[in-house]
Amino acid sequence: MPVSIDDFESGDLPRGPSVPEQVVAYLYTHSDQAFTRSEIATAISEDPNTVGTSLSRLKARNLVRHKGEFWAITDDDERVAAAYDLHTTTDRLNDEDGGIDADEWDSVAPETQHPSERDEDEQ
Repeated sequence: MPVSIDDFESGDLPRGPSVPEQVVAYLYTHSDQAFTRSEIATAISEDPNTVGTSLSRLKARNLVRHKGEFWAITDDDERVAAAYDLHTTTDRLNDEDGGIDADEWDSVAPETQHPSERDEDEQ
């Protein structure tokens, strides 16, 4: 869904569940079925290519299963719950403290590697 350029420039962008969140929620609520990428995209009203990328990333995290053209939620309910809990906690902490500013983080990072990251001959 497009946003006005004024909203874009001001950073006042709509917030809602990300595509991966929508995919997991949809598949979880239909855990007795498997769907094609296009069916999932239509169901959550998102671009099929974006859904495809999300599915690949979710598969790499073992949150979805893939066979042929079909995708389904993992049968490991504890894994889904743990991912949801981590996401919820991260969102809450980011709301409380504004999250991590990557540029600020990099500006105070040490110039040299931590000893645990160095090769033995460099120590």
